[in-house]
Amino acid sequence: MGKRRRVAERRRTRPALLGGALAVAVGAGAGLYALYGGAAADERAAAGHKTVRTGPPTAAEIRTTAARFLTAWQHGKVSAAAAATDDPAAADRLLTGYTKDAHLTDVTVTARPPKGARVPFAVRATIAYHGLSKPLAYDSSLTVVRRASDGRPLVDWRPAVVHPDLTDGDRLVTGASGTPPVKALDRDGGEITAARYPSLGTVLDGLREKYGKTAGGTAGIELRVVRGKAARDAKLSDKTLAELSRGTPGTVRTTLSPEFQAAAEQQVDKRARASVVVLRPSTGEILAAANSGHGFNTAFQGALAPGSTMKIITSSLLLDKGLAAADKPHPCPKTVTFGGWKFHNDDDFEIKGGTFKASFARSCNTAFISQAKKLGNDDLSRQAQQVFGLSRNDWAIGVPSFDGSVPVQSAAQMAAELIGQGGVRMNPLNMASVAATVQSGSFHQPYLVPPSVDHRTLATASRTLPARTLSQLRELMRYTAASGTAAEAMSGLGPDYGAKTGSAEVDGQKKPNGWFTAYRGDLAAAGVVQAGGHGGDTAGPIVAALLKRGS
Repeated sequence: MGKRRRVAERRRTRPALLGGALAVAVGAGAGLYALYGGAAADERAAAGHKTVRTGPPTAAEIRTTAARFLTAWQHGKVSAAAAATDDPAAADRLLTGYTKDAHLTDVTVTARPPKGARVPFAVRATIAYHGLSKPLAYDSSLTVVRRASDGRPLVDWRPAVVHPDLTDGDRLVTGASGTPPVKALDRDGGEITAARYPSLGTVLDGLREKYGKTAGGTAGIELRVVRGKAARDAKLSDKTLAELSRGTPGTVRTTLSPEFQAAAEQQVDKRARASVVVLRPSTGEILAAANSGHGFNTAFQGALAPGSTMKIITSSLLLDKGLAAADKPHPCPKTVTFGGWKFHNDDDFEIKGGTFKASFARSCNTAFISQAKKLGNDDLSRQAQQVFGLSRNDWAIGVPSFDGSVPVQSAAQMAAELIGQGGVRMNPLNMASVAATVQSGSFHQPYLVPPSVDHRTLATASRTLPARTLSQLRELMRYTAASGTAAEAMSGLGPDYGAKTGSAEVDGQKKPNGWFTAYRGDLAAAGVVQAGGHGGDTAGPIVAALLKRGS
């Protein structure tokens, strides 16, 4: 917290300015949140002015509003703090629970210089529960907005103001954990920790939630985030923030490979917003999952448009229906119009007299859109569900996951789904499974915890691809890895390999999300780099580096 000047509560001179920041000198029940001079005068002037102010809050209003809220909070004046927000009822509930349920005392708030309307601050407190205590420290922020009805500046209420891990409906609770801790082991028997593998923090939370009560452990005393309905619907797990006394952990063995996990962590750290999954096609065992951002498990739970990697599934559909064949001529014009939309290729390229294999390898959008008029609205959804096991919400990998979504759509939206845009949503786990299905010839549901641990039933696909379709699909992916958009990344990995690149446009994003999925021997992997650019240049090197580690 650093040194700071203490000011008596009844001091009537102007507050001090320390280093250009909002100065804070507070304790468990004493002290004052000091502001730049002039704020009180501004408030009095505003109170006497009948005109409703509009526009963004002024700097003085931001400082004054933040001070009102933070000072009341740290002094335990819940009603006053809640009244300084634009949702007093919700603020009152959470701030009351901060003391009553979370058992947090001796709260001290240190504000940092405002950044526009956002005011960052540090919180220091003590968790005190039945004779046990532990310090707690974290950073948060608030944003000041102007209420339209009367122009009053207020704190824009979000649960994350109280703690950055909170979402709507969540609570902070200290007590005996409802779920005992678990000791997660890799496939070789080594312990998995978030300190060793930062990407696996959310995975460890999920393992504890699912297996803590059955793995043989006993509960400890802890401060944790107890998720509300919205977070649980989003498949977020409860999160431990601090342990006052440790329980006895049970043991859960996973399929993770220490070699691949360590390598995956290193690879995603090279790029911002990167995620990757490695699995074994013959069994579905997940060998590694990593994210460069550790707050959300995009690798398992992301829901992103997969771009042209979706063309693997679309190609299987066109091959099945006889609408394409690997070595037969196939149209790839510069543009195609369908359902009122005009679809383009990257830089409006075209392939004259080319084959379907050439269109797949170069990722020609129009080669796929041109076939939309010959497809039913539900054809792609049925192919994804029946052959690739996707979009059915029935995977049971051992921790929360998203199983992909290929909704039934019509007209231009249906056509867009053929090239991985529109309503299609996937994550690296889903797309690694797609590549694995092509490599193995049939869908094996990915899993992190062997089904023998809890006797759960894994998802299955209702059919496999005909031999002729499968052989051509492998030919398409092999050609792309050898001579297409994936060739640079996959150099030296053949001949038992296949790949597909993808770029997915996202509204408001200058660069597309770059996707890459591939297999080599009995390994399959997929990755995404959000806002990174083309998949061959971004996610491709990450995936290829992991496949190079052997099969």
